[in-house]
Amino acid sequence: MKSNQAMQEKEEPASLWRNKNFLLLWGGTTIQSIGMQMYILAIPLLIYSMTESALAMSTMRAIDFFPNIFLGIIAGVLVDRVNRKTMMRWTSLISVTASLGMILLLLSNTMQVWHLYILGFILSSAGYTFGNANHSVMPQIVSKEQLTSANARLSFVGTFIQTVGPGLAGMLLSMMTTASVLSIYTASLVLLFICVQFVEIPGNKLQKPEHARSWKLEIKEGWEELFRNKTLLTPTITIIFINLAMSLVIGVLVFYAADQLQASEREIGLMFSISSLGGLLGALAVKPLRKKINRGRIFTSFRLVDVIAMVLLIIANTWWVLGISLAIRTFSTVISNIIYLAIRQEVTPNHMLGRVAGTSSMFMKLTLPLGLFIAGIWAEWLPIPLLFIFSAAIFLTLFIWLSRHPFRKVE
Repeated sequence: MKSNQAMQEKEEPASLWRNKNFLLLWGGTTIQSIGMQMYILAIPLLIYSMTESALAMSTMRAIDFFPNIFLGIIAGVLVDRVNRKTMMRWTSLISVTASLGMILLLLSNTMQVWHLYILGFILSSAGYTFGNANHSVMPQIVSKEQLTSANARLSFVGTFIQTVGPGLAGMLLSMMTTASVLSIYTASLVLLFICVQFVEIPGNKLQKPEHARSWKLEIKEGWEELFRNKTLLTPTITIIFINLAMSLVIGVLVFYAADQLQASEREIGLMFSISSLGGLLGALAVKPLRKKINRGRIFTSFRLVDVIAMVLLIIANTWWVLGISLAIRTFSTVISNIIYLAIRQEVTPNHMLGRVAGTSSMFMKLTLPLGLFIAGIWAEWLPIPLLFIFSAAIFLTLFIWLSRHPFRKVE
């Protein structure tokens, strides 16, 4: 019995490595993630150099999350209605166009903050819709038994890139122009577009009767499926408040490091690299943890880890201590996300996965813009560490709630 189990565990990675469609999407999104690190660091530092305003920086972060709220359900319906490969192709192409627009504005010295807001919204909208389609495609190209393993692999590579990416981005920004760094991001989007062209998605043909159904009905179905499924609803509600807590932090983090801790671009990049080390460890730890502890208890326990991360953030007085506290938080985030995504993919019918993912994502991101705006306005006049205290209190409350909830018994 044990030998058969051992053989299955050995065969699983090999089967994923031989899965051409999985490797193409994994490779394309990996390349795009490398470029994304350039964008994530370059844009807030560009806004800081243009305005030196925490509110302007947090507003840009809020705009990054608007598509999840305004387009979440609509994008979900589109992903379930339209050929998912076509959706990924067009959204990656739109991203290339918007990124090129930023570069042209920088090269012509006509860039203004409102340009970044508009183009950033387009990039976020396209990226979110692509991510929804990619998430919904995964159960079509990977077996149900391999979903947790596949998500762990995707997360591992993603967090590894987040580990080395910010440091590389900070170094490049100190040597190159912002336009040059954004060109790397654009090139990564082009390569993602090319990878999508070669992906073959089994069972991706549309049924004509689906076109005749109203959008209202399909949106309602996605809504009802999420609220009917208590196994998925509980962690979704939890993540709503997790995002509120973290929005109070991420909205002012770069401003706090640059303005009050006097960290350089390179040090900020290294800070995020340290942070991502936690995610790398999280991606490696999730499988051993899963063998010993059920998923509900893992998800619950790591809310206490979030509290520890926030307490360290409160007392941090250098950029590298900020990095360590963020690493602890990222460790928790990656494990929680892998658990959540696997549960959502397993318990949701595939023909409704786009709508359920869109609906749940919309709800999970509802509090982010609010928290980001609060953080930006707060940082203009009041001590930033108080925001970190509020975040710690939210995480502690979530841990106490989940500890008494039946969800902790979910396998």
